[in-house]
Amino acid sequence: MGAWLVLAVADDDRTHGGNDGYDDEPSRHYSWDSTVPNHAAIAVGDVIALWDKKSLLGVSVIEGIDVGSAVKDTYTCPACERASFKARRTKTPTYLCWDCKAEFDTPIAHTKQVITYRSRHGVNWVDMAGLLTGAELRALCDSPKSQQSLRPFAWDKMRAAILATGQPTSVDIADAAQQAAIPGGHKSAMVRVRVGQAAFRRRLLNEHGQVCAFTGPAPAAVLEAAHLYSYATDGQHHPSGGLLLRRDLHRLFDLGLIAVHPATATLDVSPQLAGYDNYAQLRGKPVTAVLNKDHRSWLAAHWDLHRTPHQIHVPQQATAQQMAITT
Repeated sequence: MGAWLVLAVADDDRTHGGNDGYDDEPSRHYSWDSTVPNHAAIAVGDVIALWDKKSLLGVSVIEGIDVGSAVKDTYTCPACERASFKARRTKTPTYLCWDCKAEFDTPIAHTKQVITYRSRHGVNWVDMAGLLTGAELRALCDSPKSQQSLRPFAWDKMRAAILATGQPTSVDIADAAQQAAIPGGHKSAMVRVRVGQAAFRRRLLNEHGQVCAFTGPAPAAVLEAAHLYSYATDGQHHPSGGLLLRRDLHRLFDLGLIAVHPATATLDVSPQLAGYDNYAQLRGKPVTAVLNKDHRSWLAAHWDLHRTPHQIHVPQQATAQQMAITT
């Protein structure tokens, strides 16, 4: 398993005009293409830490990588034909080339065919905004002086640095997710594209209303459709196979850090979350959703995977593969 420090910079903060940027959403996905060094080295199961040049944004584990192709627009200096230039906010002409010092208003436009990559890492995302500085992050990389957007680093060193801050955040989620991940290349994804996921969520909202199954009423914007079985290996939206959960609770449920006792329908919280009062206080609380027989059976399969097994019937469609960690 590898670990990568990847640069996510908003378009208005870009320091050069060499391309049009990427559609990154740091807490969910990160995009790059075959023009970027190390583009083919990142794999499913790798730790991914995102930063904005100034500080750490967060850490996750890659669940899947979508690969495609596209025609990319790139731009170069009209004098030296390099991409090392930036826009100036107050002076004219608009652009200044770092290399040849040429000044110009219009760069030369090019198009080229590229392989595109997009990581999916939203399930295990842990927000760590500002926890480590840019200088601290650079020092943790294999090549501290590297200027590349995708930089390999040692996760054990970053883990130690995060813990050394003493701040209330968790590296255990990333550790657990990395252990559970299926290693592989870009065409071997840990989760499959969720066809029909939006309709699945709408159905759950219609059935349960804007209610988190673990904590009660919540805005629809923070509620996700959580599968109670492994969608990654099954690929179907089974009736009574899902509940609405707040996004943070969805992640913790996926990792088995929160589970539902199938007989009492009460929440069990892993000792790993004992230092987080908002989660620790959920231990022993009843779920707020009304559970039917199938819900309880799927939850029993999840419990058997992450807690002491219980002799409770599992629906016929819940195969051994489907009892794998839900994603």
